[in-house]
Amino acid sequence: MWPVGRRKKKLIVALHFQLSDQTGWECATCRKSGLEIKRRCGWTPDALESEPHVVWARDGHAIAVCPKSYITSQSVAWVEEYLVRRRLEHKGIDGLGARKVEAFLILENELNKFEGSGGQSERPMQASDRHTR
Repeated sequence: MWPVGRRKKKLIVALHFQLSDQTGWECATCRKSGLEIKRRCGWTPDALESEPHVVWARDGHAIAVCPKSYITSQSVAWVEEYLVRRRLEHKGIDGLGARKVEAFLILENELNKFEGSGGQSERPMQASDRHTR
């Protein structure tokens, strides 16, 4: 069993955010509506001074800040690459660094849990679906 570290949590949140309906999480719309404080936007220092509360949750994972500001670009890149490789059934690890292999194993484990639960929220988004949703 792997410890749930900060990097692993960001990767798992990135996966679930990618698989979720992201409508309503556009930064410009959120700021226009004055939601950056309520949603504890990590890019707004005043927002992080507000009382912590669950801002986003899905499939048993929750965070107390806006997922857009929480997820790192590295996590998004690993999720996207993993989904493409999965779609193309490319399972080899030749030439991959240890951190990327670890990330892919975490993502595989998380997707297996998601699929094992019957995909409670919605079907996993394929990499090819990303621009059509």
